[in-house]
Amino acid sequence: MHGIRQIGRIATATVFLLLAMAAHAATDRLVITGSSTIAPLAAEMAKRFEKQNPGIRIDVQSGGSSRGVADARSGLADIGMASRSLKDGEKDLTPHTIAMDGVGIILHKSNSIGALSDEQIKAIYRGQIKNWKEVGGKDLPVTVVNKAEGRSTLELFLHYTGLKNSEIRAQMVIGDNEQGIKSVAANPGAIGYVSIGTAEYDENHGTLIKLIPLHGVAATVANVKDGKFPLSRPLNLVTRGVPAGLAKRFVDFAKSGAVNDLVQAQFFVPLAH
Repeated sequence: MHGIRQIGRIATATVFLLLAMAAHAATDRLVITGSSTIAPLAAEMAKRFEKQNPGIRIDVQSGGSSRGVADARSGLADIGMASRSLKDGEKDLTPHTIAMDGVGIILHKSNSIGALSDEQIKAIYRGQIKNWKEVGGKDLPVTVVNKAEGRSTLELFLHYTGLKNSEIRAQMVIGDNEQGIKSVAANPGAIGYVSIGTAEYDENHGTLIKLIPLHGVAATVANVKDGKFPLSRPLNLVTRGVPAGLAKRFVDFAKSGAVNDLVQAQFFVPLAH
């Protein structure tokens, strides 16, 4: 009988130890999901944070801003990533802006078009302009590249143009920025829209794309920083309520001047500190 009680005590102690270990593990690990625009930056921030805090593990997963919002809300993620402002129906979440970004229209490098008006962009995306010669370019069919549902760049583009996604007549629907850039670089008649930071870097390193101005303002990181470029957005980490513990420590770190170099390395605009 004594042996059975002893085994019972050992089993109970083991359960408590496992529960304590699980709780400790939970406090040493963060899951961050969402925007593919922010994910590479968040991953670099996570590496630096882990190096400064041995034993901490941060798992960064992309999948779009909508996923980041949904996962933060449901608790599947400790922190979500949304490369846009929160919507009216998302006010239960708290945004934490870590940088700024712009979204630019890109064409193939060989396209002779130097600029497009907002009305021309809308007409192209509605399928009303089907050949570049209709706007003064070469006799070449237009290939419209659109972003997939749930991507914040799509939402920002729709808001800026006043278009509905159901109006857009796209020949290609893509996910992240690099996929959009590759699609346009591979097709001389293509038009798309992507993060300015990524596109500016790729354009300067020989990728066959070019960013075109909007309202006469060049699509550059510098013009986003100065607030001149009309199509810009905040890059947000989002949490359910006010973050606490490890989540708060990481959010504070991501908003601090200690990561300005990482923000600039990803060609985004750091916050003023």
